Amino acid sequence: QVQLVESGGGLVQAGGSLRLSCAASGSIFRIGDMGWYRQAPGKQRELVARITSGGSTNYADSAKGRFIISRDNAKNTVYLQMNSLKPEDTAAYYCHANHLGGQYWGKGTPVTVSS
Repeated sequence: QVQLVESGGGLVQAGGSLRLSCAASGSIFRIGDMGWYRQAPGKQRELVARITSGGSTNYADSAKGRFIISRDNAKNTVYLQMNSLKPEDTAAYYCHANHLGGQYWGKGTPVTVSS
């Protein structure tokens, strides 16, 4: 079983930055592929960025050039550095892990970007 706990969300003005963290715990040596998704009110959950266990990354078009996903394998932690935030980035951000065939989600952390 894997538990994911996000932190780092909050309220920020447009143009500002936030750094989200997600720590994985449980009976794991090294967590598999991880990613960040977001869900705005009234919208479907969508991929923001993901990173493989080997460090390969891919981003949603909306995140390219502004967000950076990274991971610390020693800590089983994934990060999302979000820069140049826009009001349309406002959403609940969820951490996701794909580990040994299982899919795991965190409870989410809210991000609000004011104009």
